[in-house]
Amino acid sequence: MKKIAISGSAFAVGKQLGEFGRDAWHQKLTQTRLWQTVIAMQGSAQLQAMRAAVIAQYPLIWQELEGMAQGLGVPVDEVLAWNCRGDLVRSTSDGCTTVAGSRVTGEIIIAHNEDGFPQLREDCALVSITPDDGLGFTSFAYPGSIPGHTFAVNEKGIVNTVNNIRALHRPAGLPRQVLARAALNAATLDEAVLQLTTHTRAGAFHHTLGQMGDGRVFSVEATGSGCSVVQVTNVMGHANHLIHPVMDDVQQVITASSASRQARLKGWQASQSELDEDAAKAILSDQHDAELPIYRLSPQDPDDENTLATAIFTLSSQRVDWQVFTLDRQVATLHGSVSLQR
Repeated sequence: MKKIAISGSAFAVGKQLGEFGRDAWHQKLTQTRLWQTVIAMQGSAQLQAMRAAVIAQYPLIWQELEGMAQGLGVPVDEVLAWNCRGDLVRSTSDGCTTVAGSRVTGEIIIAHNEDGFPQLREDCALVSITPDDGLGFTSFAYPGSIPGHTFAVNEKGIVNTVNNIRALHRPAGLPRQVLARAALNAATLDEAVLQLTTHTRAGAFHHTLGQMGDGRVFSVEATGSGCSVVQVTNVMGHANHLIHPVMDDVQQVITASSASRQARLKGWQASQSELDEDAAKAILSDQHDAELPIYRLSPQDPDDENTLATAIFTLSSQRVDWQVFTLDRQVATLHGSVSLQR
């Protein structure tokens, strides 16, 4: 997987992200049915309202989108529509599975399978971004998408892993990917939770959040109908549908794959009193259900998703260590760390 370092103004950051994704955008993304469906909605009143809201409330993120449009060589409204895909349509090919828990020695483990279009396996990147304004961070990035809705860690040691939620009710509100990007500017865990739960939003996501030096981990289900924040006290697993009891009344699409992965996670959790890196990688590499496994490689996957990368974050009092695995499940393709700055 590519590793890219980016710095500069918000526009410059977006432009460089656009340049890295340009070939995949034009040669692959534009050939998908999802892209064609979403782009056909770019003149809609809903999208224009989101455009105005982003410009008013998150001008730097809007500048990133403008820069990305220039880097991609396409109109900014196309880029906005694509980055609002989960707000415009009820089901997108953005999957993912997350597990979290603590080691017996006290470190927190947050681990995540990033599932997306299989044809983009060679076109994604791990980007380390140092913006002129806002906090630096490292994130998995898809071509044509602003970072923040996959897995990431920022310079304050906040880890954020994100799962697609296919909520049926998507009211007028801010785009979910914009809110996820904004959360990367949070300096504290509580600030990140507030960023994701206090704004009127359109689309839905599940976030698992932790921070070095803070013993808490939060599972956040954020939808246009309401939000649920649960502190993780045992080993947790989450696929691509809402599972918090208070969200039972929220209408959603639960795909067969998400249901299968969640059922497998539920059985696995019952046998886990703690979580370490090896156990996290093992369950995220699991193919117990040969047809609808957690680790997804099938070209016939019913959601048009494959596991493109697995991230394992280990959070301690003053440090976050991270590893990224791709097809080689034994040796990390990339690794790094964030340390407490005094």
